[in-house]
Amino acid sequence: MQNPTTYTAKDFATDQDVRWCPGCGDYSILKQMQSTMAEAGINKKDIVFVSGIGCSSRFPYYMDTYGIHSIHGRATAMASGLKAARPDLSVWVITGDGDSLSIGGNHLIHLLRRNFDLNVLLFNNEIYGLTKGQYSPTSPKGQVTKSTPMGSLDHPFNPQALALGADATFVARTMDRDPKHMREILAAGNAHKGTSLIEIYQNCNVFNDGAFEVFTDKATKAKSTITIREGEPMIYGADSEFGIRLNGMKAEVVSMNDCSADDLWIHDSSDRMKATILSRMFDNNALEGGLPRPFGILYQEDRFRYEDAMKAQLEHAISVKGDGDLDALIQGSHTWTVD
Repeated sequence: MQNPTTYTAKDFATDQDVRWCPGCGDYSILKQMQSTMAEAGINKKDIVFVSGIGCSSRFPYYMDTYGIHSIHGRATAMASGLKAARPDLSVWVITGDGDSLSIGGNHLIHLLRRNFDLNVLLFNNEIYGLTKGQYSPTSPKGQVTKSTPMGSLDHPFNPQALALGADATFVARTMDRDPKHMREILAAGNAHKGTSLIEIYQNCNVFNDGAFEVFTDKATKAKSTITIREGEPMIYGADSEFGIRLNGMKAEVVSMNDCSADDLWIHDSSDRMKATILSRMFDNNALEGGLPRPFGILYQEDRFRYEDAMKAQLEHAISVKGDGDLDALIQGSHTWTVD
């Protein structure tokens, strides 16, 4: 990778007209991504954005870097091949909840387990936006859409739990309405050595407006969300009046009038079991006494990267057998003659 270069966010803006609906959450993500790349100091020639199909997949056109607008669900496969061939590049996958979790679901889980050193931004708006409002793999049960006029019968995917189940090494959540937090998470994902999966709650104001309103509205946000930070006790609420403690392996809400910070769950993003508990703080309503939705880095670990292991294996093979014979490799050693 070339020497660090000084940029501003404007250096990453292209001359293309940004063609998203006015008010779309994608604008916020684009702005924070441009700022994150400027702060990272990576030469623009060493950055590649790879997307699939969907509203989010226009992203490469709006970043003044290299980019690939690939095919539906296959951005993760394209990015894997690119990283294997050019491990020196900074590679970013831009995908939506339909693109990555429906037709691209198989590719996504294998990318996560292989742990290429790249970043996946999963724009989750719980709807198909580009094709005009059909339900997606993350749409809530019962949601009425153009393709589910009587309400969806599907149980929705939980992207954080899915990523942890695939043994991802960096799993985080942020939202378009919190740009400061989003930039923190983008920077952390960029710094992580391995595959980072960052789910971004992104409002589709045309086909699914207000899907995450309970987490963004001033009247409900403080009680329905918790920002988790490494080494800090889990405290939330408008006046920090609530906390979360572990009762065995079960999370429970407590009043800070009845306990101190020392009694609470201290966030440790290296603990996969506790990260699993965090990922399951998903199906309950905090406004009705349930657990809040966590935002931040749920889990991270340092594990070998696929491209590093592949390089080491190739170097070992060459050291033992030399450069080899391609024709012999293609022919193989198991042959037979048919009379």
